[in-house]
Formats: sequence, C-alpha cells, structure tokens
Amino acid sequence: MSKLLTSIDEKTQKFIEAQQMFFVATAASDGKINLSPKGTDSFRIIGPNQVVWLNLTGSGNETAAHILQNNRMTIMMCAFDGKPNIMRIYGSAKAIYEQDPEWTTHAPLFKENTGARQIFLVEVEQIQHSCGMAVPLYDFVEHRDLLDIAHDKKGRQKVKEYWKEKNMVSLDGLPTGQKI
Repeated sequence: MSKLLTSIDEKTQKFIEAQQMFFVATAASDGKINLSPKGTDSFRIIGPNQVVWLNLTGSGNETAAHILQNNRMTIMMCAFDGKPNIMRIYGSAKAIYEQDPEWTTHAPLFKENTGARQIFLVEVEQIQHSCGMAVPLYDFVEHRDLLDIAHDKKGRQKVKEYWKEKNMVSLDGLPTGQKI
C-alpha cells in the first residue's frame, strides 16, 4: 500500500537516517534520464521540507546539467534489511557550489571531502512510501573509501582540473553549470 506525505515526519526521518545508500533521478527536457546510486555519509535532513546531499566528483555531472533545465529531482531509498519499504522524495533542486554563499551554511553538515563538487538542496514537495516487499534482503558490510582515496591522492587542484576536462557538459552535451 502506498502512503503519501507532504513533509518528512518522524517515522520517515528515522527511516532515512538508517539507510546506507540512496538513488537520485533527474532528466532534462530531452536526452537521457539519469539515475545514480549515492553512498557514504552524504545525505542530511535540514527541515520537514528540505534535504541536502553532497555530490562527489565522478565520471559525469548529469544531475547538475539536468536541474539547470528542469529542476525536478526524485530521491529513492529502499530497505535492504528489516521491514520492507521504498521511499521516494519528489522535489525541486538547485546546485550549491563552494563559491556560493549557501556553501558555508551547508558544507559543515558533511565531513570535509577533497572530491566535493556540489551540494544539492532539495525542496521536498511530496514523499511516497510503498511496500518494497519484492526488494531483496542484503547485508551492509561497509562504505567503500576508494573514491575518497583517489580524490585525496589527486588533491583539490587536480580534482578541479578533472572538472574542466570531464564535468563541464553532460553526456547529451548540455552545460552543467560547474563552477571552478
């Protein structure tokens, strides 16, 4: 059975805080739909209708490109242990870069990370819980630290050089708005 909410209640907050990963979906007006898994300790609830998540440097920057055209974002978390549940947050998002004034408000919510690329601020419009009874059970072992190690080895300046080379346009050739 599906349950719809207009804000993050206490039960939803507890569910979110217990999750080890989440998925982010975005789409521009045309082109590819992007769906990305996210891990590490990179998600925060900042109010009943606002969440933020830290986006780390990766191979592409599709999410940033998509929200410049169409700021809709869906975040999904599902229970891989315990009681079955799939939760989706539907909202509108904006990217915050380290040059933006909001960065100093939101960056301290996360552990410092050499690969930090953006923080996405999501205005929560609706939350849906659904059964999740077909989601398999998995045991969480640990977060991988390989991305952090790679970023730390490169250093912040080389990470920014990587942005220039790989993160300025999406797979569909759309500008990402990446600030350097």
